[in-house]
Amino acid sequence: MANFLKWLGGGLGWAAGGPIGAILGFALGSMIDGMQSGKYEYEPHTQPNFNTPQTTTNDFIVSLLMLSAAVMKSDQKILKSELEFVKQFLLRQFGADEAEKQLLMLRDLLKKEYDLQQVGLQIKQYMEYPSRLQLMHFLFGLAAADSQIHAEELKVISQISGILGIKSTDFESIKAMFIKDTTSAFRILEVTPDASDEELKKAYRRMALKYHPDRVAHLGDDVQKAANSKFQELNAAYEQIKKQRGIV
Repeated sequence: MANFLKWLGGGLGWAAGGPIGAILGFALGSMIDGMQSGKYEYEPHTQPNFNTPQTTTNDFIVSLLMLSAAVMKSDQKILKSELEFVKQFLLRQFGADEAEKQLLMLRDLLKKEYDLQQVGLQIKQYMEYPSRLQLMHFLFGLAAADSQIHAEELKVISQISGILGIKSTDFESIKAMFIKDTTSAFRILEVTPDASDEELKKAYRRMALKYHPDRVAHLGDDVQKAANSKFQELNAAYEQIKKQRGIV
């Protein structure tokens, strides 16, 4: 456990300060008490590092865990399918040993009430926009882990989107990847069904740049792989429209 905590603390950038740092200190303290692993003094930075604002992998994961806890608690019940969804992502990202410790942190976060507005504002201030889009995609995937997105889950995800400064068109695009209807493919491309073929092509090129997995490459291979599913949804939507219209 001590090695894990040292690794986590050393890998945090801006997430070690502000409200996230305070909440993280509580979670780490609970993990230590619960596992009786001895004393570990976690000392978050008092100020984020303004010289290197780029999000680290650990900044992203800590943000993901905190926002995931808010979504999971939104409908007043924590589902096994939701925990499994997060677990599988962490397993791919860190391996079995570290994933288990991250899940312990998530379980402690699920027990704690914290100001979602303050957490979200810190993420918005220091996390790059493409990384925030990837967080939104993950949260929708989490909510859909039981094959349906409940109204309260959607409400909290929408609230988080607003706090993170996600553009309404981007929110609707990602939402359309999980909540399907007859216009989903168009909404994914951020166009209306009456868009011309040329407008569709331009929209696809624009969205392909926005959703390309390379935009989150700095967060690690597995976050980049997760981003690829968003990119594949974009491609599938474009191919669906092309087939409907007979576009070559």
